Amino acid sequence: MVYSIISTAVNVTFTEPFFRWQLVKADPDDDKFADLAVAGNVDYLVTNDKHFNPLKTLHFPKLTIVSLDEFKKVIAEQYPPVP
Repeated sequence: MVYSIISTAVNVTFTEPFFRWQLVKADPDDDKFADLAVAGNVDYLVTNDKHFNPLKTLHFPKLTIVSLDEFKKVIAEQYPPVP
């Protein structure tokens, strides 16, 4: 069900990473998410996985890594609740 919602959403772009950056040294299995974030030119990579923390200090490729709680704050700032 989630896949069908995501796959048909108008704001979703399917992207295939063509370069393997090998950025996540602590857990190479997580590299696919970093590679896709770079290829998709995402605004945020949302994860609570501590293996991504070293990527926060990279200057290139630049990724903005945020936790779920941090992302909730970003969304709340951009889309305040309607009274």
